[in-house]
Amino acid sequence: MKRSSSLKTKRMIMFWAKMFVVALQTGFYGWLWYAHYKDMMPVSYWRRGNWAVIALYAVFILVFSRAFGSLKVGYLKTWDIMYSQFLTIVCVNGITYFQLSLINGDWSLLENSRPMFWLGAVDFLVVLIWALFMRWIYAIIYPPHEMLLIYGDVSPDAIIRKVESRKDKFHVREKMPLSAGMDRIYDKILQYNAVLIGDIPVQERNHFIKFCFDRNIRCYGIPKISDIMIRNSEHIDLFDSPLLLFRNNGLTYRQMFVKRAMDLGISFAGILLSSPVMLVIAVCVKLYDGGPVFYRQARQTKDGKEFEILKFRSMVVDSERHGARLAKAHDNRITPVGRVIRRLHFDELPQLFNIVKGDMAFVGPRPERKEITEEYSREIPEFPYRLKVKAGLTGYAQVYGQYNTAPYDKLKLDLTYITSYSVWLDIKLIILTVRILFQKEKSEGVSDAQTTALKKK
Repeated sequence: MKRSSSLKTKRMIMFWAKMFVVALQTGFYGWLWYAHYKDMMPVSYWRRGNWAVIALYAVFILVFSRAFGSLKVGYLKTWDIMYSQFLTIVCVNGITYFQLSLINGDWSLLENSRPMFWLGAVDFLVVLIWALFMRWIYAIIYPPHEMLLIYGDVSPDAIIRKVESRKDKFHVREKMPLSAGMDRIYDKILQYNAVLIGDIPVQERNHFIKFCFDRNIRCYGIPKISDIMIRNSEHIDLFDSPLLLFRNNGLTYRQMFVKRAMDLGISFAGILLSSPVMLVIAVCVKLYDGGPVFYRQARQTKDGKEFEILKFRSMVVDSERHGARLAKAHDNRITPVGRVIRRLHFDELPQLFNIVKGDMAFVGPRPERKEITEEYSREIPEFPYRLKVKAGLTGYAQVYGQYNTAPYDKLKLDLTYITSYSVWLDIKLIILTVRILFQKEKSEGVSDAQTTALKKK
């Protein structure tokens, strides 16, 4: 009971801290409204009208903060918090400015954008100070969880490395193999307030989950393919026994129509805006070694259909004369120009033409070569499940995973996208793609001993 009360107090502190920064940003806008924009409106606002305009700004902040996770102090790293806050401020102030221009009627506000710009700058400075302060507070009230790791036949080293990369949140203090016996593990669990369940058989895993649930012990688990399907299943309440409906037919016709319309609009705009950059890249690639500017390769998309993907050539000519393989961490096939454009993902810009053609979508699973898909499928029979939608220029696995992410983990990320698809999820992933352009690990190749992302046994 004492631990539950303490947890409620900590959550209350974080909740009111988030409401404080939202109220502060809203207050800044309220001052700007009364001091500047209110008198520029064609009609006079009464007291409640002014309050409604200001309250709408607060609603915008809450909606976009939730969408981008910009208030998730402790959950996200400081850089991610600031990037999310930047996106939130840009979207909220942009929409608000557009709204005020519509109310004004004659668009004269478009010539007077400086106050809104300074509002954004002040908001960002305040949020920066708030985020740094709250990270310090969070570290005090939420120290890293001391965890017990339960693992099976698979070595726990990989998951330990991933968990320990966030030392501010987790610390695997002890690990126990399933072979130690259920009774010994139960006794050990009682010594911890957090447990991490690795890749173990479902039956034993369910026992541990129920044991932790009964004793209010925090329990983390690595999801299996079936878990992702269950999580995004449809609930049916026609009887006194609940049913879960698992769909496996990809996107609905309406979803495909909206998605295709978005693909065309974003791709045409992307081609128009990036054409100067693509021209510079083409010249640099050609001048370096005189080889072809573009690289064409057969890739798979929806239902395993093959198409010819178009990319800027980042490797030497005939780089795969010894067979298909992924780029390595220290790959001597990559040219100096290629290293730069791969680092920024600019080598993938020509895929906008693949999207216009209809071979790809803007958001979807990464297009793989048939040979690599077949190799992965021999180890992971479920790997072809990701071919239920078109391949994408960006996607859930591209944003939340890495280039060298293990195929099984990449499959789970792709299935998370497929089973929980929505237009808003596409928009969110497109916006978050900007962030990965500046993250080196997102484009880091597989180890020098590998030809694909499958780990050598």
